[in-house]
Amino acid sequence: MPRALLALSIGAFGIGTTEFVVMGMLPQIADGLDVSVSAVGLLISAYAVGVVVGAPTLTALGVRFTPKQTLVALMAVFVVGNVLSALAPSYGTLVVARVITALAHGSFFGVGAVAARRLVPREKATQAISLMFAGLTVANVVGVPLGTFVAQQASWRLVPAGCAVIGLVTIAGLLAWMPALTGEATDLRSELRAFRRRQVWMVLGVTMIGFAALFAVYSYVAPILTELGGLPEAWVTPVLAVFGIGTTIGMLAGGRFGDRFGLRAVLASLVVSALLLAAFALTARTPVAAVVLLVLFGAVSFAAGPVVQNKVIEAARVRGGSLVSAANQGAFNVANALGAALGAAVLSAGQGYTAPIWVGAALALAGTVLCLVAVRTERADARTPDPVVADVDAWEGATACVTAR
Repeated sequence: MPRALLALSIGAFGIGTTEFVVMGMLPQIADGLDVSVSAVGLLISAYAVGVVVGAPTLTALGVRFTPKQTLVALMAVFVVGNVLSALAPSYGTLVVARVITALAHGSFFGVGAVAARRLVPREKATQAISLMFAGLTVANVVGVPLGTFVAQQASWRLVPAGCAVIGLVTIAGLLAWMPALTGEATDLRSELRAFRRRQVWMVLGVTMIGFAALFAVYSYVAPILTELGGLPEAWVTPVLAVFGIGTTIGMLAGGRFGDRFGLRAVLASLVVSALLLAAFALTARTPVAAVVLLVLFGAVSFAAGPVVQNKVIEAARVRGGSLVSAANQGAFNVANALGAALGAAVLSAGQGYTAPIWVGAALALAGTVLCLVAVRTERADARTPDPVVADVDAWEGATACVTAR
């Protein structure tokens, strides 16, 4: 695999650490800025707002530039945001800094996925995306625990400063290793034209509904493990670390299966997820079984991630594809909000902590139905000759050959 993928993965690691590490150092930030923990918790929401705003906006602005130029610029925004976070003299400044940092998130993954798949032959496109995205899952296993430890033992300001350094390393790697021919400048009109294709919306729907199953459960995993499984609170962090390892393995495995089976791999992932969640709900009070099923569920769920990312770019049938790729990152965030909201609704109704698990199983089944339709739509489109698609395929093949050299 090209070294440029390493630069993309390092960037994904830095972004993942920046996004999630705040959850582990809320008390330290609250003490340092003399505000309440609940106020600091709003930094998580501020980051989400930045992702939602930045993904389409910065991607649309970046279509006039090559993917390499856009990725370097996005990492520069990421570095500036983290430096401001590290130096923030007040809570308000930190909120602004977090939003600035988040602006690069969705667009980096969207544009990065387009660049990653063009670094390799077409039959390895999903593997390339999975290697990039693996940086995000590794962040939950290494970056977030390490950042939390540094915040507890030294200063929370060192954490965003360290993330800024990771951003600079990413920029250096992109400049040194990313070929200029990983894409060309396009125009906004052609990028928007991709949204006319029904298959794009089908894949986005699979992402929103299918991954909502994951977040319906993961959002409440701590009380599920402690209240239902009877695990001590001290065990939750190690279990989540193992969960993170499972998601990393699943992400990499999904890259291989996705290149071979395409959307059928996503279909299998959703069906198995529904079965695992049903078993999880029935055995949640048995600690060993609960942990094993949770880890397996994480691995199977994340295996679908690089597949849908690659498939939405393919479905766009345009030379760029960055905008639909970024839209899929927005779909992941919608899935996060939808899953968490539905889980909260059943908990508020007094259904108990098994209820979010059953909600997750139902969402996985709903995603299965959507994926079945998407598979059929893809087959129908494949039988329809399209000169635009033939031109895009020829161009991508030539790009991959030049890049490989």
